[in-house]
Amino acid sequence: MQVKVSTKGRYALRVMIDLAQHTKDGFISLKEIAERQEISMKYLEMIVGILNRADFVISLRGKSGGYKLAKPAKDYTVGAVLKLTEGSMAPVNCIESGVNLCERAQSCITLPMWKGLDKVIDDYLESITIEDLVENQLAEGGDNYSI
Repeated sequence: MQVKVSTKGRYALRVMIDLAQHTKDGFISLKEIAERQEISMKYLEMIVGILNRADFVISLRGKSGGYKLAKPAKDYTVGAVLKLTEGSMAPVNCIESGVNLCERAQSCITLPMWKGLDKVIDDYLESITIEDLVENQLAEGGDNYSI
């Protein structure tokens, strides 16, 4: 079993953290984010599009345009960002949609274990906010981070 977060999910977290770190700067251009995060503009446009459609970020067109968080960083959990970009963080397919269509579900001895693992993962990711990540980085004494 491998529960992996794709580059899309990791980069979405990096974008959200970057915007949180620069919230006092107002709207941040994609060019600035791309340079700081070393993400290609094309990939960044796709990720920010996902975040924008979900109202995680606000966009402003024009000379002083760019993106900023739609709400305070404390209102976004890591779990919410990853669920938006990854779809599901479920460790096995049979519990991904919430409705188990597996013909063995009634007799599956491991199903409760998988549901428990899913709950642990979800509870953990929902307990960490973007603000927590930013504050933790500041407490560590730097403004560079790797996700």
